[in-house]
Amino acid sequence: MIVKMMIAYLVLEFVEHPNHIGGIRASIMFENGYGASIIKSNFTYGGKMGLYELAVVDSDGDVVYDTPLARGIIGYLREEDVTEGMRRIQLFESLPF
Repeated sequence: MIVKMMIAYLVLEFVEHPNHIGGIRASIMFENGYGASIIKSNFTYGGKMGLYELAVVDSDGDVVYDTPLARGIIGYLREEDVTEGMRRIQLFESLPF
């Protein structure tokens, strides 16, 4: 799904994590070619405390490790932190296609 407006945590649709680790996962792609993968489980950074982790991903769903937001996965995020992370990802310059 390509999103043209700024989106917030509230619009994410979480599903059961597909790797059978328990927990939930949501992903979303933005018009600039970047996306976000948001996960919460007992095995994620902050998951046991009810917090989320977020990774910046490319159009193939691969984690992008060198971005203005972070150099990897960001953990221990509250819902409002997830929203802020997604807002910042949407402001990145477009990925070259």
